[in-house]
Amino acid sequence: MLKTREVSNSNHLTEKLFMGGFMRTLLMLIVVVIVFPSQLLAVNISEDTEECLSCHNSVTPGIVADWKKSRHYQVSPSMGMAKQAQEQRISAVKVSDNLLETAVGCAECHTMNANAHPGSFEHNGYTVHAVVSPADCATCHPVEVEEYGENLMSQAYDNLMGNPLYLKMVDVTNGLHEYSDGDINYHRSDEANNADSCLSCHGTEVKITGNETRETIMGEMDFPTLANWPNMGVGRLNPDGTIGSCSPCHARHHFSIEVARKPYTCAQCHKGPDVPAYKVYAVSLHGNIQKSIDKQWNYDSVPWTVGTDFTAPTCATCHISLVVDEEGEVLAERSHRMNDRLPWRLFGLPYAHPHPISANTTSIVNQGGLHLPTELSGEPVSRFLIDAEEMDVRKETMARVCLGCHGSQWVAGHFNRLETSIASTNHMTLQATRMVIEAWEEGLAQKDNPFDEAIEIEWTEQWLFFGNSTRFASAMGGTDYGVFDNGRWWQHKNLQMMREHLLLLRGQQKQLTPE
Repeated sequence: MLKTREVSNSNHLTEKLFMGGFMRTLLMLIVVVIVFPSQLLAVNISEDTEECLSCHNSVTPGIVADWKKSRHYQVSPSMGMAKQAQEQRISAVKVSDNLLETAVGCAECHTMNANAHPGSFEHNGYTVHAVVSPADCATCHPVEVEEYGENLMSQAYDNLMGNPLYLKMVDVTNGLHEYSDGDINYHRSDEANNADSCLSCHGTEVKITGNETRETIMGEMDFPTLANWPNMGVGRLNPDGTIGSCSPCHARHHFSIEVARKPYTCAQCHKGPDVPAYKVYAVSLHGNIQKSIDKQWNYDSVPWTVGTDFTAPTCATCHISLVVDEEGEVLAERSHRMNDRLPWRLFGLPYAHPHPISANTTSIVNQGGLHLPTELSGEPVSRFLIDAEEMDVRKETMARVCLGCHGSQWVAGHFNRLETSIASTNHMTLQATRMVIEAWEEGLAQKDNPFDEAIEIEWTEQWLFFGNSTRFASAMGGTDYGVFDNGRWWQHKNLQMMREHLLLLRGQQKQLTPE
């Protein structure tokens, strides 16, 4: 009996030790999963990328650390393709076998399509290129790249620099001005000033200009020299002939969908008085909710579920993301062709008008010979613009997103107000246009450049700042930007200033004209 009890106690002690050890191990695993999720979930890394990391862990530790937090580090293409259709972030139906089962690392991106990149160079036994382009990203994301190529943003360089009228605005804005003999003359801008100004967002033309030898911590190495670099503009012209860049929104080397969905990403380019989208959003009710409680949101979920993952829209909700309701019904399909949900083009031109048919707007010319989608009197140049039927389709697509939270009467009232705002701001711009046309016709200003004389600058601000701000305020609910902060009040005030300026110019001309 005693022996039996001893055996029983021994078994009980063994069981306790086993359970204690098991629980400690389980607890340690839970801690590792919580604290080091990316390290636990990391997939195989290719030998080529391991070779890159052997140096770049020391040379560029920040880049490597950022990449190790990315989904590219944690998920192979095959894992992404195995997900349910709505959950997929990869649109390729086939990826080459050598890429399928490994993480998307340094070598996978920077040696991709090496022969297509004029800037490819020999680097420690590999042929690499510095400027990863949309063509490289299309290996896994072909649908996104194709859609983005049909988006106004991808054409931002050509639409600005290839428009003779707007090129004059670029020169006046960025060029040097000289005051001499009572007059102001300006010189055309240069690449460096343009790259640091307009083209920071619109994108530069990145060119390979030669090669150079540099001293590095790894010794002397040869590299290509790049002109107009660095740049992360949305319409960048890449050395391989492609247009656009994915990294302005999916910042490298984390390439986070969370970063892309937060409004601060869009604020990089959509914040100034000409495109005050972020400022308007920030003071709206939606922006207030986002700033107040977005720590409770899931910015990483695909699809993005309204009511579960987020409770107020960001820019990406309305313009890009795959949005579903809590029943899984699709409210809006994911699209990197942002114009899919935009019936109107609200900013950047004298008059709001139906969206252009083509993302490349350089071929648009009005009857007056100006590269504008409207006449100076405001009538749209319809053959270049979407028709009423297509506008309704896009409006309904956007409205479905709104209906995820709001009732139909609310949504209809919102769009009615926006269309009223479009009509009123266009009307106020027309009044300013009439005055500047009178100045041109009377020889009080020179029409060859409509952006460089004082009354022309006032005309430009009427639509570029005040009209844009008012329309954005109506579209996004940031009321004060539609009234006293570059809004309706300023359109009114600017008309009065232009009138006084016109009268002053007429008085000066009369004094100079002999009787």
